[in-house]
Amino acid sequence: MSAATGARSRRALVTGASAGIGAATVRRLRADGWDVLATARRTDRLEALAAETGAQTLRVDVTDDGDVAALVEHLRATGGLDAVVNNAGGALGLEPVAETDVEQWRAMYELNVLGTLRVTQAVLPLLREGGGDVVVITSTAALAPYPGGAGYTGVKHAARMLAETLRWELVGEPVRVIQVAPGAVETEFSLVRFAGDEERAAKVYEGYRPLSADDVADAIAWTLSRPAHVNVDSLVIRPLAQATNTVTARATT
Repeated sequence: MSAATGARSRRALVTGASAGIGAATVRRLRADGWDVLATARRTDRLEALAAETGAQTLRVDVTDDGDVAALVEHLRATGGLDAVVNNAGGALGLEPVAETDVEQWRAMYELNVLGTLRVTQAVLPLLREGGGDVVVITSTAALAPYPGGAGYTGVKHAARMLAETLRWELVGEPVRVIQVAPGAVETEFSLVRFAGDEERAAKVYEGYRPLSADDVADAIAWTLSRPAHVNVDSLVIRPLAQATNTVTARATT
């Protein structure tokens, strides 16, 4: 149950757990005594994470209805659920609207929005049974636009609306809905966005200290550790050097 103690450890599902914020969240929750089911598409990384942390793992593609149905059956058969951290997501491309790839937008929407929707709908009955938490990892892209980011800011705005609307719809029920919106975090995010271009990805984080995945995992764990009557509706976390999506203080050489 939310922020409660009992005979068993609380159990969390973390999607997109093969790297970055997802993997760091698994590590942090395991260190805090949670049972964790880590899911992602890359089974080799999941196996390594399981060996490191003792987390349970399951290959799940959140864009696949069959995978999500199998996930829920697995959860029901193995002890239920107290929290879901909807972390699976990502950005593709940084082209202006006039030049952007429609298929990239479609893929981002499927992963960031419909993937979150599928998982949340599927596990909500489990969370309602005894009380639980829905965490949606969005981004500061969910709060404001920036040039070249219309596709990603659009899907993160949609994910933010999903979380905020769900919280209103569940008012009076023992289910908390929490949005965590990170700013610049140095993970594989930019490498994926730029299709493996390491030089271009590295430039995103040059001249200042970005957040680490551990910083964001710490924030997620904190929201989940609040007393059951406390709901952290929305938590924005940025590096000190980043004032907005487009204003960052960078050291000059």
